[in-house]
Amino acid sequence: MEKVVVINSDKMGIGNEELGARLIGNFIKTLLGAEKKPQLLVLYNAGVKLAAVGSPVLESLQALENMGVEIISCGTCVNFYGLVDKIEAGRVSNMLEIVKVLMEAKIVVTI
Repeated sequence: MEKVVVINSDKMGIGNEELGARLIGNFIKTLLGAEKKPQLLVLYNAGVKLAAVGSPVLESLQALENMGVEIISCGTCVNFYGLVDKIEAGRVSNMLEIVKVLMEAKIVVTI
């Protein structure tokens, strides 16, 4: 695995929450048009909310998936947030796979 992007929140950065939500949305939408894309997005903690029904970036994540970007969400996190039947981008995985992916990746970018 060459490049992996880890998203661990439904917001980007620390500070104003409205700004953070706007920034993560802009990041994901901008990634759509980027020449080089990661092979995989790992979503954990509140980041799993981005792949669920009602997410403002769900369509963008689905478009990335259609472009060949694999998306995995932490199963423990999905359960914690009560999103078991609501993940609509990518697939639910587990910590074993997440650790394996991160240890094998050449480049890991955490947002």
